[in-house]
Amino acid sequence: MHRIPVGVLGASGYAGRELCALIAEHPGLDLAFATANERRGDNLALSSGSITFIATDDAPLNKAELVFSSLPHGASAEWVERVRAAGPRVVDLSSDLRPGHSHKVVPYGLTELNRPQLQDAPLIANPGCYPTAILLALAPLVRRGLVQQGATVVADAASGVTGAGNSPRAEMMFGEVTENFRAYAVGNEHRHLPEMRDTIARLNGDFDLLFTPHLLPVARGILATITVPVDSVPDDLLSPWREEYANEPFVELANDPPALKDVVRRNVCRIAVRRVSGVRQPTLLVFSAIDNLVKGAAGQAIQNANVSLGLAETMGLPA
Repeated sequence: MHRIPVGVLGASGYAGRELCALIAEHPGLDLAFATANERRGDNLALSSGSITFIATDDAPLNKAELVFSSLPHGASAEWVERVRAAGPRVVDLSSDLRPGHSHKVVPYGLTELNRPQLQDAPLIANPGCYPTAILLALAPLVRRGLVQQGATVVADAASGVTGAGNSPRAEMMFGEVTENFRAYAVGNEHRHLPEMRDTIARLNGDFDLLFTPHLLPVARGILATITVPVDSVPDDLLSPWREEYANEPFVELANDPPALKDVVRRNVCRIAVRRVSGVRQPTLLVFSAIDNLVKGAAGQAIQNANVSLGLAETMGLPA
């Protein structure tokens, strides 16, 4: 099979390295280059051998048909423009071009919700990890108008430490994280909120979202617990999700709340629902789990690239 050459900008971060590893296993893609300014000249071991990091300025953009940008937020947009000027398609993993962060209208790569916009798209904004877990869990209720208008939906989500990137920081040291659990970005101020609010509005949702992230002392994975006031509770609790995701290869519905071990190193979002008792307002608890580096970042980027390039959507992805 002909392999399509692709490149990765910012390949030394957690998401970038995950991308390189997935590309190495992908039967339809070939890793043409991987950039990492601070680690240029270093080798990254892959299942198919190794690749040497080069400086971003030295990237042979014209040798790739698609480029993944894993550059930091705020630095990626400029390089996306350079890549597009050189010709290749782009899947941008930063927040720079996501809804609520940019005035540009760029297809938002939450594949299960926006697949028609992604087919043959030259540029795709890959969603954040928390929005992936939360929006996939909420979308079936929002689209069916089941969320109580004007309500406050509370999303508490916990992520492994790789979600914070690999830049050295005191609060991310082993001694600070291990045997510990804490909230951060409290007060509804996390940088992922704009894309979640924008997407909910596009789905005609009319409610407030109160999002509090937490840091887990594990390497990877996200578990979200979402409290949703609803106008009525379906007799079959999972019916909205069954209807929405009936043919989705990367969404799993479960009777019991998911655990991280159900999703780690897999490109899946696992969802479960419970009815809440002892409250006056009909309320559902929606649980959602993903691997923040796979379905929440690199895996979803590959999924979007597959759709854009006309490949089988599941190709090269661990399910």
